[in-house]
Amino acid sequence: MKKLLLLVLLTTTIAANAQKVGDTIHSGNWLISGKLSMNFSQSYFSNWLAGGSSNITMIGKYTMSANYAKNRHSWNNWFDLALGYSLFTDVKPLKTEDKIEYITSYNYSLKKPWYFTVVGKFASQFAGGYDYAVDSSVNYISKFMAPAYFDIGPGIKYEPNDWFLVNFSPATASWVLVMDQRLANEGAFGLTPADTINGQVQNAKMLRTMFGAKLMAVLKYEVAKNVIVGTKLELFSDYLDSPQNIIVNWQVLLGLKVNDWLNVDLQTTLLYDDKIMITDKDGNTGPRVQFREILMLSLGFSF
Repeated sequence: MKKLLLLVLLTTTIAANAQKVGDTIHSGNWLISGKLSMNFSQSYFSNWLAGGSSNITMIGKYTMSANYAKNRHSWNNWFDLALGYSLFTDVKPLKTEDKIEYITSYNYSLKKPWYFTVVGKFASQFAGGYDYAVDSSVNYISKFMAPAYFDIGPGIKYEPNDWFLVNFSPATASWVLVMDQRLANEGAFGLTPADTINGQVQNAKMLRTMFGAKLMAVLKYEVAKNVIVGTKLELFSDYLDSPQNIIVNWQVLLGLKVNDWLNVDLQTTLLYDDKIMITDKDGNTGPRVQFREILMLSLGFSF
């Protein structure tokens, strides 16, 4: 949380010494834009025979882009932070959203719309996560830096306009870090679990290393007045282990802008990694498609 506050303070300081045009801050060769929002949903039940529990869901989000351009060189940065909980009348708060994502890319213009790029990414979460069907406070299944994802690689970007791009990196180094020995020993997030040799437990490595090809496609388009569709698709093939099994991360956002400070947002996330084992309700364990959907009323401030 301290890092988030420092980032907001830094952005505010830059804004105080820059020229603002619309929702974009111009400072020298930099273009900076951002949005701080609070998202809400609420349910109330009183003598409701069908059942239900009164609750309030709140998600705080902060997104920012900071882009530098001079001559044929450019440096793009994208921050996406979110943390949210559902508050019920009779149980502990349940986490509904938790995201830290930073994407950075160096671009060298070859011949528009083609660019040579070096793209890096970091992703993790702020707080502990739990299997709420089992418990909500003891046996966490994830936490800050467990997991954390890193990747970097050179490639080629095709960007014909300001609402669509595709970047292909044929030589991307990628790491999954699990900075918790218990989770690492359990083989969480695709790690090789701990082994027992001569009665002694040999701790598992906390790092999973991959090397392969990565494709990232990003689209953000106003399909109708005040209706925006945004999507980011990431595909990764690990040359070192079953390259035919593609790791998928697909995020979609549908936003309806009511006015300058009120939005209705529908967002979905689909994940698939054949190395991540998930146990279903029948006790069967194996790779599974992970899917999440959130529909929220968003109160936001843009700069």
